[in-house]
Amino acid sequence: MKHRATITLDDEAHVFLTGACGENKSAYINRLLIKEKRHSLERAILEANREEAEDSVYQRELSAWDNTLDDGLSG
Repeated sequence: MKHRATITLDDEAHVFLTGACGENKSAYINRLLIKEKRHSLERAILEANREEAEDSVYQRELSAWDNTLDDGLSG
């Protein structure tokens, strides 16, 4: 599905956009937004990992579960 959007650009941004992509501004903006979405998700994952690493209660619980991984398994 495609949607139309009207945006306002300042002169500098418009000149850059036109020079960077020529006539297909929509495709260029779509690629930029997809890249930014991925980058935003990566930042969120890194932040969640950082918070997880700093959470001592969670780390103790995780350690307790790690110790049970081999319970009942024979080599």
